[in-house]
Amino acid sequence: SDGRQPFQVYAKPYDQSDKRRRIGIVINGLGLSDAATETAIQGLPGAITLAFAPYSKRLKEWIRFARAAGHEVLINVPMERADYPTYIPGPYTLMTTLDSKKNLEHLLWNLGRGIGYVGVVDYYGSRFTASRTHMKPILREIKRRGLLYLDSGISRQSTALSISRQLEIPVAQATLTLDGVISRRNIDIKFFELEQHALKNGKAIGMASPYPVSLERIAAWAPRLEARGYAIVPITAIARAGN
Repeated sequence: SDGRQPFQVYAKPYDQSDKRRRIGIVINGLGLSDAATETAIQGLPGAITLAFAPYSKRLKEWIRFARAAGHEVLINVPMERADYPTYIPGPYTLMTTLDSKKNLEHLLWNLGRGIGYVGVVDYYGSRFTASRTHMKPILREIKRRGLLYLDSGISRQSTALSISRQLEIPVAQATLTLDGVISRRNIDIKFFELEQHALKNGKAIGMASPYPVSLERIAAWAPRLEARGYAIVPITAIARAGN
């Protein structure tokens, strides 16, 4: 009622005058495995953003713990994938076969599962995000609720960036997925690619799942970045700059 917006109120403080190249890391799908979620919250630097699955039975508790440990929080909103129906990400998935009213009901169910988050990230919704007709009402509601939007970057056909900019929503897009192939060697290669992208563009965002090897490699890699002139930053530090 006083005009404050969640993406500002729940943001982790960051010095916007810091000129170092910015790298954001987002861990997706947390809250379903207690062990992985505890490892991410306690074992990763606070500047790393944590995204929680709306189906987590302990979602409000996990968000509280994550924020207490210094992390910014996002909510994963499941959206229709290109391989649907081979993979169905839950009963409250946003679908291109549903009308906007039903999709908005699904969105509000997902958003209503917790509080204290700065924004939304699609849960690999490659088919849904490619549909401008279906994305626009969703992003309009996200704006109305004062949230930022992070596009997972899983689809080159995603309309999320152009619509978000049109609606003047704080927005960012993931640069790459760190653990598409789950091995130490591949993840380390992706770290190098992420750094190169940030070197060229001033910022980059890497997405990862809470696999043990992913969390282990990220925890080892992140502390070494500062010496090379990079800063690990919360997602709001990039979404604001991007807008």
